[in-house]
Amino acid sequence: MAGNGIGQAFRVTTAGESHGPALVAIVDGCPPGLALAEADLQAELDRRRGGRSRHTSQRREGDQVRILAGVFEGATTGAPIALLIENHDARPADYDALRHLLRPGHADYTHLMKYGRRDHRGGGRASARETAMRVAAGAIARKLLAERAGVRIQGWLAALGPLELGDTDLAAARGNPFSCAEPARLPELEAYMDELRRSGDSVGARVRLRATGLPVGLGEPVFDRLDADLAHALMGINAVKGVEVGAGFASVGQRGSAHRDAMGPDGFRSNQAGGVLGGISTGQALELAVAFKPTSSLRLPIPTVDDQGRAAEVATLGRHDPCVGLRGVPVCEAMVAIVLADHWLRHRAQCGDVVPPFPPLPSAAP
Repeated sequence: MAGNGIGQAFRVTTAGESHGPALVAIVDGCPPGLALAEADLQAELDRRRGGRSRHTSQRREGDQVRILAGVFEGATTGAPIALLIENHDARPADYDALRHLLRPGHADYTHLMKYGRRDHRGGGRASARETAMRVAAGAIARKLLAERAGVRIQGWLAALGPLELGDTDLAAARGNPFSCAEPARLPELEAYMDELRRSGDSVGARVRLRATGLPVGLGEPVFDRLDADLAHALMGINAVKGVEVGAGFASVGQRGSAHRDAMGPDGFRSNQAGGVLGGISTGQALELAVAFKPTSSLRLPIPTVDDQGRAAEVATLGRHDPCVGLRGVPVCEAMVAIVLADHWLRHRAQCGDVVPPFPPLPSAAP
């Protein structure tokens, strides 16, 4: 199975299954001298883990991360950083009834057809459980970006099914289980999710992301465009079905006179481009949106086939998220951090001594 790593100068490789003994990751390329402790990673992992509210999976993993290598006397050494999270609340018996049944909307069919075998215990490698290691590795990238480059990354829930949400209090998004930046609407979200859970159904979500403090110049103009690499990273998250940069799909209905971002000596006048022009960061805020599909693991029965292609019916029991987008915010932030750290290191190596002809233009207000 190829494709388990991402990045060039800052590279993250993960391994492990949903119901295996542990998840592991190797982080290559982190510069030496970055103060780093397990607590730095744990704060982000605690935002992702299930069981924090009745609206997420009740699988109660502590997600306690251990740093096994690459850190000495409280700082990175420049060597590969090895991370480990043990699985303690796995219940593979919950999936015994699915040993020979393929769940519609999951990777069961494609894994079986590609590899000739599959791990029926929660999807194995295809499980969203794997994203815990992305969050752990992303916490390293996030700390590197904040301390060495002044970059800050913020994500929040922008829509829960039909409910559109604002961004009036981004700080509050880190302190509630919905990652909601409009805290006055938390009771409405609670009521919606309670009704959804009673119905046995699920719903999708939209997550918005913003990174500020980026320098001009991250990204390459052809195949390694910053926006392309961000889309690649975000589309690699389980259940993500769409990524927007800046105006995104709304640009279809715009005219060029409205979409192009005017510039003057006093700075940019708008940010329809979302902080990227020609695949290279402009220094403006990076603006992204991510669409999560509804969870396919439902107790509602649905026609399917078994592992011999025969007609069958399946209903998925066990512990599942009725909306994966609720726990997807820290995962999205982590993937953005990994890509930005990679491109920041690559830019520093190639163009760190370039002197532009004039200072960077100030950004338009987000």
